[in-house]
Formats: sequence, C-alpha cells, structure tokens
Amino acid sequence: MNWLTAALGSSVGKKLMMALTGLAFIGFLAAHLAGNLLMIAGREAFNGYAERLQSLGPILQLFRAGLIGFALVHILTGLYLFLQNRKARPVRYEKDTSAGGRTISSRTMPYTGLLILAFVVFHLFHFTWTDKGARTIFDLVAAAFNQPWAVLLYAAAMIVVALHVRHGFWSAFQSVGASHPKTMPAVMALSWTAGGLVAFGFGLLPFFMLIRY
Repeated sequence: MNWLTAALGSSVGKKLMMALTGLAFIGFLAAHLAGNLLMIAGREAFNGYAERLQSLGPILQLFRAGLIGFALVHILTGLYLFLQNRKARPVRYEKDTSAGGRTISSRTMPYTGLLILAFVVFHLFHFTWTDKGARTIFDLVAAAFNQPWAVLLYAAAMIVVALHVRHGFWSAFQSVGASHPKTMPAVMALSWTAGGLVAFGFGLLPFFMLIRY
C-alpha cells in the first residue's frame, strides 16, 4: 500500500484524483439534469421521479455519502494544488495572456470551484434542508422559481458551473493520460458541449418554471 500512498500523494496522483472525481461529478450532473428535465413534463412526472429516488432508501443514502466523499477529495485536493502553484510562483506574470491554451475557464477554476461550493450549500438549504410541509417537491420548486431573483441567481450559477465543467472535462482527459493531438480536438469539442448543456439545460428550467407556473 505504500506505493499507492506515495502515488496519490504526488502532484500527478493528486491531479488524477481531481480528474476522476471531476468526471464522476459530470456524470452526476448529467443524471441530475435528466431527472430535472421531467419538470417540463409536469407535476406528476417530476413528483413520481422524486418519489422513486426516495424509495431507494439506504442506496440513496450511500450514494449521497459517496458524493460527499468525492466532494471532499475534489475540494481539498484542488485547494492544495492551487496553493502549491501559488507557492511555486509567488509573483504573477506581468502579462495575463491566453498563451498555451489558457482561457477564462482555466484561469478561474479555483474561483468558480469556490462559487459552486457556496451555491451547492445554498441549493441544499433552498430545496433539501427545508421544511416542505405538505408541499411536494414540484410545488416547492415552482414556488421558488416564482421569484425572479431566484431565477436569475440560478441562471448565473449555471454559467459558473458551465465554465468549470468546460475546462474540467478537458483537463481530466489530460490528467488520465488520454491526451493526443488526434483526439484532443474531439475532447475539446465534447468539453464545450458538456459546458453548454449544463448552462442551457439547468439554466432553462428556472425560466420555464417562472413562465409556465
């Protein structure tokens, strides 16, 4: 086990953990979006989906525990790598250019990550850790998105998530050693697609609920 500890403790190992946990979260986002899109189908469809999830009981709790574990690994490892990079280069470059493939999403990864963490906590208090009373989850969502400020907040948050996903998806393939001049253009296209779907899919739903209900 010493070799595994040493490997994961290295910079390469930490980047690999970031990549694998990041890809796991992208998979979770895809499944979460597929479920949330049932809101378009109406109250019965979305409430039925939510009830089926809750009926999983211990499996759902185990899944949530796994997500929390992955989140801790992703956040703590990301902060460690960020601080390590800052320590290695205490003086910023005079010119902040996009040379070497740097983009807005790549330059802002630590900050978008922290914003996403804050948004996730808010989201949990908004919909999960709240007194639902006699309301169904659909009614709770419809009431929340009847407020324009909540719609705009969620839409803005999805832009931040999309930026994080776009670069994270691309860099994850590099970290796992799957980068190649022939395949990276396709990976880059997929990363833009993933970010775009997150922004459009999750960002569309608050506006839909505001207009429709």
